[in-house]
Amino acid sequence: MYPFGKGAARLMPYLLLSIPVLLYLFFGFGPSMITVLFSFTDATGVPGQVWNFVGLENYTTFFTSSDSGDRIASIGRSLYFAVAVVLIQNAVGLFMAVIINKKLKGDVFYRAVFFLPVVLGVTVSGLIWQLIANPLGGPAQTMMSFFGTRSNFFGDYDIAFELIIFVQIWMYMGYSMTIFLAGLQSIPSDLYEAGYMDGASGWKAFKNITFPMIAPSFTVNMLLSIIGALQTFDIIYVLTGGKFNTTTLAFDVYATAFGSGTSDYGLASAVAMIQFLFVFMVSMIALYYLRRREVEM
Repeated sequence: MYPFGKGAARLMPYLLLSIPVLLYLFFGFGPSMITVLFSFTDATGVPGQVWNFVGLENYTTFFTSSDSGDRIASIGRSLYFAVAVVLIQNAVGLFMAVIINKKLKGDVFYRAVFFLPVVLGVTVSGLIWQLIANPLGGPAQTMMSFFGTRSNFFGDYDIAFELIIFVQIWMYMGYSMTIFLAGLQSIPSDLYEAGYMDGASGWKAFKNITFPMIAPSFTVNMLLSIIGALQTFDIIYVLTGGKFNTTTLAFDVYATAFGSGTSDYGLASAVAMIQFLFVFMVSMIALYYLRRREVEM
């Protein structure tokens, strides 16, 4: 009847819940609402400057300004980035999870090694790859010199964006692997024994037992990687600063607010809202198909 006690003690759960709710309202929901408000203003980062409501002007500027072509191109690069990262990251993560789940000798060591880039963080990982791909004598350049060729790596318009995709996959492949591994370890061994008796082994066992049973893990990984890829700007900032055709929609939000000589918080907020709607729509479509796939399996 009274799991938390009587009297004032009954209010303790609500008090404890109110603390994270207030923190979320102050640091999460509040700034989000301010971003919505700013998107309809000409607010700048200049202290003391009066800002005015401009309606949908910032949104129309996004599509009609002189650099609107670059902004539209950044949306295309965001989709390309997301598709490449989501497919390759989850494929590699699943492959590594299946191998480690076979109880190989030293599996704990391999698990830690593959998860290490997640722990290092974006800045450290970016600096590591900048040193590796340093065109002035870095290890990658030294190896290429043996074949009589050279590259500017992250300073090359043709491959800089693909290299960023590679680094993104390298950083978060361990995260996907861990989620897949948790799903694999939850599969009862009886299913494999029954499948083996029915002649299902190797690829057939993976297709008919493993893959359907890890459907929830697959859904979680796909959704997290889609949202994360579409919101990525930090590794782009560290590696190229948005140069060499590596700007995405998420990076455009940062560049508009802080990257120019005169910051435009109003336009940056409008770009942020467009990005939010973009990520929301893509995520909802993906979630719909992933959930339907779980039911079919």
